Amino acid sequence: MRILLVGAGGVGGAAARIAVRRSFFECFVVADFDPARAAAVVASLAGQAGAERFRPATVDASDPAGVQALLAEHRCDVLFNATDPRFVLPLFEAARAAGAHYLDMAMSLSHPHPERPYQETGVKLGDGQFEQAGAWEEAGLLALCGMGVEPGLSDVFARHAADELFDRIEEIGIRDGADLTVEGYEFAPSFSIWTTIEECLNPPVVFERDRGWYTTEPFSEPEVFDFPEGIGPVECVNVEHEEVLLVPRWIDAHRVTFKYGLGREFIDVLKTLHLLGLDSTDPVTVRGPDGPVQVSPRDVVAACLPDPAGLGDRMHGKTCAGTWVRGTKDGRPRQVYLYHVVDNAWSMREYGSQAVVWQTAVNPVVALELLATGAWSGTGVLGPEAFPARPFLDLLTAYGSPWAMREETPEAA
Repeated sequence: MRILLVGAGGVGGAAARIAVRRSFFECFVVADFDPARAAAVVASLAGQAGAERFRPATVDASDPAGVQALLAEHRCDVLFNATDPRFVLPLFEAARAAGAHYLDMAMSLSHPHPERPYQETGVKLGDGQFEQAGAWEEAGLLALCGMGVEPGLSDVFARHAADELFDRIEEIGIRDGADLTVEGYEFAPSFSIWTTIEECLNPPVVFERDRGWYTTEPFSEPEVFDFPEGIGPVECVNVEHEEVLLVPRWIDAHRVTFKYGLGREFIDVLKTLHLLGLDSTDPVTVRGPDGPVQVSPRDVVAACLPDPAGLGDRMHGKTCAGTWVRGTKDGRPRQVYLYHVVDNAWSMREYGSQAVVWQTAVNPVVALELLATGAWSGTGVLGPEAFPARPFLDLLTAYGSPWAMREETPEAA
């Protein structure tokens, strides 16, 4: 396998540090708009066995012709997208045009319903990709979409529950929480603020079998979920996320939700950004040293905050991604929480990556190895739940980062 990674930020860099320890590929090109950033990722691998397989490159993710040329130059057979969601479609389409397989961790962007944004869906997450599924099948190519941690591992957990743990599923609820703190900052998100604003301020999507997909108000249906391994109770709210759009395509469940443990302070900050229009991606004109310039308010917010990838030394605590499932097994009610916890102290010590970006990065690398060995295969536009879960979960454990399962009681959930 020859891999082109586009995006040498926190997750892309962590993916390279994870992949260098594995032998399933022969070439791994690390490409970024900023050549210094790509070069720094490759340089960080120096001295490790297998580091000679990595090489830096420069590419503009919004330029399909440039991406196709880079795929051809290095004879890469898969494009691994580690950019933010704005670049999903140009990279997705460039891969197919070049005859390469494709993997991403976030899907093409949604657009709210023009008249009823908090009741009905408009353009859903991933619609721009699924409408091209036929062309991918005809080309004999695979686009594995939403293969990070959430979406990604959370979807694998849902498939595992459907295959091995339940006869009938009533509800699948992704629940994400953490107790991470960052020294020296009053407000410092542990993941891309651009993406966080997008998913938290868009209308959340819920799926119900008899109703289909519908939307609610942001931060709706608050609940307190008790997260494992000492994290404890965290208030979680509805957030727009790919799992709700992916899981029902392959798994029969009456209801699917995604709730994020944001915390009251984080929610208040996001509401304030929205009130002031600072969540907008539409450029505004401001005065610059050489005259008027156009800037996106959301890009300004991101530029004013610290880079999450560089906060690892100041972070403390754990992050938990997981899938809560309620249904029946052998005629008896059952609830489980399948989860994956990463301690920031461990990920920094072992890989030099903070917990949230490491947890996101390990899953696409595991998936790429399964594709390289043939344990996973397919064509078209597919989500993680389209593949058998057991090979993934076994290999994730072999990477030194085991998952776990907790039997729930009605009170715990």
